[in-house]
Amino acid sequence: MRFLVVALVLAAVAAAVLAINGRGSDANSPTAESSPTPTPTRTATATPRPTPRVPTLPRSRCSADVPGCRAVRGRVIYVERVDPDGDGDLHVVLAAGSITAPGVTAIDVAADLRPRRDPRIGDRVSAAGPVQTGSYGQSQIHALEFHARRG
Repeated sequence: MRFLVVALVLAAVAAAVLAINGRGSDANSPTAESSPTPTPTRTATATPRPTPRVPTLPRSRCSADVPGCRAVRGRVIYVERVDPDGDGDLHVVLAAGSITAPGVTAIDVAADLRPRRDPRIGDRVSAAGPVQTGSYGQSQIHALEFHARRG
């Protein structure tokens, strides 16, 4: 009797497995009763977006006739728009070069060389000029050439 119960349970499990698997065939394989396989369609591929064109930043260069001239190019980390001594120049500090401190360069931009729009933190700047001592005793570039671009 026990043998008969075990055989009936195994037969029921086998029937359930066959019903779930589609009569013994793989569920992903087509059968005679299944619907026809759809034809593959072309998937929409993402059109590559053009990268926004960032205006190039001209590289400032030192002239051979300027003694002690240095050039630097980097990102603005500090801007002093209003000069305490009132002569209208602009002071910019870059995270580049190592003229003022390791990895940092201060630039003094005369009023006549000052751009229409003052640079902001994160803008890119290129400058060249002689290294001079600032009002706090720091080494800084006195810009003879100065270029700034956003971001």
